[in-house]
Amino acid sequence: MRHALAPGIGDPEGLDLRDCATQRNLSQAGRRQAREAGATLKSLGIVDAEVFSSAWCRCIDTATGLELGPVTVLDSLNSFFRNQGDSAAQTHDLGRWIEARLSGPASKPAVLVTHQVNISGLIGRYAASGEAFILGIDEDELRVLDSLQFMTP
Repeated sequence: MRHALAPGIGDPEGLDLRDCATQRNLSQAGRRQAREAGATLKSLGIVDAEVFSSAWCRCIDTATGLELGPVTVLDSLNSFFRNQGDSAAQTHDLGRWIEARLSGPASKPAVLVTHQVNISGLIGRYAASGEAFILGIDEDELRVLDSLQFMTP
């Protein structure tokens, strides 16, 4: 899932992942969008999940706003926009992590909150703010099975 609505592009100069004041953050509409996304997922039967997030505050706030479970930061979900990370390595690591998760024993659903560039790098599709993709394994390949667009209320 891409983080909920956070107006603007990228982050200001001086980005510090430990300080939300140095980052682009969710708007009030984005916070509502995250809560509504969580309510929609619950209505679809996902009431308890393992929730993973990028270290960026807008992703953590989206993941927390879903109210589906505790949030764990997963480094491969961190943005690599404007060369902030290693796009090839992160995309490879994330793909392997998802494939291992999907191939393993059934457990709670996993919800991952990340950035547009990470989603595009992994599945080759643009993700709007708050859009989620349902992934699965088909013929040993990671595939998009469906998508959900959580509209801004």
